[in-house]
Amino acid sequence: MNSKLLFKICIIFFTGALLYSCAASKDAKGIKRNIHGNWVLQTITTEGITGVAKTKIFNEADFGCFIGSEWNFIANNSMGSYTIVDTKKECPYIKRLIRWSVHEPKELPKEFEFTRLDDNKNPMDDNEAFRLKIVQLDATAMKLRSEITFDGHPAAIIYNFVKK
Repeated sequence: MNSKLLFKICIIFFTGALLYSCAASKDAKGIKRNIHGNWVLQTITTEGITGVAKTKIFNEADFGCFIGSEWNFIANNSMGSYTIVDTKKECPYIKRLIRWSVHEPKELPKEFEFTRLDDNKNPMDDNEAFRLKIVQLDATAMKLRSEITFDGHPAAIIYNFVKK
């Protein structure tokens, strides 16, 4: 085979591969643009959990404490924060910095991913990230789903956000 022809075939192959990989990141950029801004975690619902369950989420507080929490997402630097303010004094006041992104597993729904940061912007939780499936996202609402195991059975926690 002629070396010029082989070179042209390689260029076409690598250009195609590059264009294919960029298409996914454009999708993630669009999702990040939709997430950008201020949100309120309006409700948290569960599936597969019977009775009253007290569950600590995000290694932070009971999930009831997060209802009404305010979240801020900045798309251009992937930073943000959430604030828990409990007027009933049943939950601690927490303002937590986060680093967030959109995870794109192959052939699966996109996932919202975030890492908690300390006051010096260092990762917490041994740099482990929380990943939640993006179930719904538009200009005014976002629904995220976390798959868990509860009493040995599959269950889920669903987070319903509204944009401020």
